[in-house]
Amino acid sequence: MAFKKSFFILLLFILALLTACSGASTSEQIYDHLEKAVELEDTFVKQQDPIVELEKKEQEIYSQIIDLGMNEFEQIKELSKQAIENIDERKEKIELEKESITASKEEFTKIESMIEDLEQEDAQKSAQEMYSVMTDRYKAYDKLYQAYSKTLKLEKDLYTMLQKEDLEQKTLTKHITKVNDSYQQVIAANKTFNERTTEYNALKEEFYSAAGIDAEFENNAPTGEKNSTE
Repeated sequence: MAFKKSFFILLLFILALLTACSGASTSEQIYDHLEKAVELEDTFVKQQDPIVELEKKEQEIYSQIIDLGMNEFEQIKELSKQAIENIDERKEKIELEKESITASKEEFTKIESMIEDLEQEDAQKSAQEMYSVMTDRYKAYDKLYQAYSKTLKLEKDLYTMLQKEDLEQKTLTKHITKVNDSYQQVIAANKTFNERTTEYNALKEEFYSAAGIDAEFENNAPTGEKNSTE
C-alpha cells in the first residue's frame, strides 16, 4: 500500500512538472530558441576582429614581397612561408565560424513547427517572414564560407608558387588574377550576408512587438554583421 501511495505521489509530481514545462506560451518558446541561437553565434562574432587583423597582416606581407627583386629570393621565400602560416590561421578561424553558425541554425530551425501555433495573426506573419529571411541568411553564409575557403586555397597556392625560383611571370600574373576574381566573389557574398543579417534584425524586432514580448532588443540582437574582406 505504501508503494502504491509513493507511486501515486511520484505520478502527480511528474504531471505537475510536465504542466509547468508546457506552461510557456508558443511565443515565449520561440523567444527562447531565438536567443539561444544568438548565444551559439558568439564564437562566430569573436572571430571577426582577429580575421580582419590577419587579413591586414597578410596584405602587409604581400606588399613586402612585391617590393623585392629576385636577387632577394630567400627573403621572398621566408615571407611567403609567413603568409602561408597566416592563411592557415584564418582557415582555423573560419572553421570555428562555420561550426558556430551551424549550431545556431540547428537551434533556430526548431521554431519552424511552432510558428503555426501562434495565436496572433500578425505575430504569425511576422514569424514566417523572419524565418524565411534567417534561412536565406544561413544560405548566404554557406556561400560566403565556400567563397572564402576557395580564396584561401588560391592564396596559399600563390605563396607556394612564389617559393619557386623558376616561376614565370605569365603564370604568376594569371594566378593573381584568379585570386582577385575570387575575392570579388567573397565581397559579393559578404554583402548579401550582411544585408540578410540587417533584415533579420528588423524582422525579429517586429515579431517581438507583434507577439507582445518585452525584450531589450539591443541586448538580444541576433548577430553582428560580418566584417568586410575587401
